[in-house]
This record gives sequence, C-alpha cells and structure tokens, in this order.
Amino acid sequence: MTTENRIATIAVLGALDEEIDLLARHLSDVKNVKEAGLTVTTGTVVTNRGNTVRVVATVAGMGTVAAAAATQHLITKYSPVAVLFSGIAGSLNKDLHIDDVVLGGTLRYLDSDMELISASNPEVKEYHSDPRLIRIAEQALEEQGTKYIIGVIASGNHFVAGDELTASVKEQTGADAVEMEGAAVLHVALKNKVPALVIRALSDNADTEYESFRHFDISRFADTASELVLAILKRM
Repeated sequence: MTTENRIATIAVLGALDEEIDLLARHLSDVKNVKEAGLTVTTGTVVTNRGNTVRVVATVAGMGTVAAAAATQHLITKYSPVAVLFSGIAGSLNKDLHIDDVVLGGTLRYLDSDMELISASNPEVKEYHSDPRLIRIAEQALEEQGTKYIIGVIASGNHFVAGDELTASVKEQTGADAVEMEGAAVLHVALKNKVPALVIRALSDNADTEYESFRHFDISRFADTASELVLAILKRM
C-alpha cells in the first residue's frame, strides 16, 4: 500500500489509552503532538515485505461523537489510505468467549433513526468494514490462532450491561458485540471514501456494571486488539 516516492499512512484509533500504548511501543521514530483536543502519536513500521508505512494513532475517547471527531481529524490532516479502530467490546454471542475477536463486518447504531440519518451522505443504514482489510485481519488472526468471527457490532452512547439491556440490544441490532464507537468511525470513513476496519477483542459478556468495569484491568484485552493491529500493519 505504498506509492512511488511516498510512504502510505495508516490511521489507528482506540477509545482508551491502553488500546494505543502497546502499538506505540512498537513504532520507530515516534513523536507525539497535541492537536484538536487529541494526543496524536506518529511513527513508522516496516512491513513483512520490507516496505515502510507511516502510522498516526490516537486515543479518540469514549462515545460516537468523540470517535467521529477524531476520525475526521486524522483523515483531514494526515490523508491515510486506511483507518483501523482497535479496542474492546462486550460479547452478545453465546458462542464467543472472553479474548475472542469480532471483526466488524457490519456496524449498526443503537437508538438511532436510520431512516433520517441515511437521508444524508453516505445514504446507508449500516456500515461495513473494508473487505480487503478484513481479509488481512483474518490472515493475522489465523496465524495467531485467535478465535474470531466476522460479525455485527452495535455502537451506542450508553454503557450496556445487564440481561434486560443486552437482550434489547440483541433484538434491535442482531449484534455479536456491543461498544460505543465503531459505527461512527466507519460512518466518517465512508463519507470520506477511506477504507476502514473495526476490530473488537471481547473483554466481558456485557454483564458488568460500569462502576465495576471502570476499575477493571483491560490491558490483557486491549493488548489482544493492539497486537492484531500491529500484525495487520506488517501485512500492508
């Protein structure tokens, strides 16, 4: 994914610090800049084919607005050829377990009137990760021996926990996992015609209340997602 005399740029986003820290430790020529209310980390990585790609990574923050704003900023300023969103999610699929991975084949908003939203560009009611990026992610996951599916992910601006709420989300969206950012990232990427991929490592079964979750050590699950991003970058 390089062009003559130009190093391709890949944008990587996460919602939490832990989701970006591991990746940053594997980059060369690392620099950090503060802009647009974000700390943006830039660096390079050498691919398996010997090419160099430039990485711009940032912690977007939680929620769809934060994710959309960060995605648009990275696209506008750095002109990436692809956007990767890496992080954790709650599982809604009884066949999946903690630390399994859901690749966002389809992303759907929660509690949103998609008839109205889809009246504007890009005029769709759901969002899809780029097929080529999915294939690259599959290769990396199979090499790692990580269980995964290409599934449906629901995104909304509230923390989902408890049997009643998870059942409602499942009924609304048919989702395999639930989180707070992915649909917004793909929405903005599609508006800008930039290929994008959402990756979610499962950290719980959407059964943990937020007060407990915010004291939860997510590093293991964030590392699963970040290691996959690094493996994908090396295959670009």
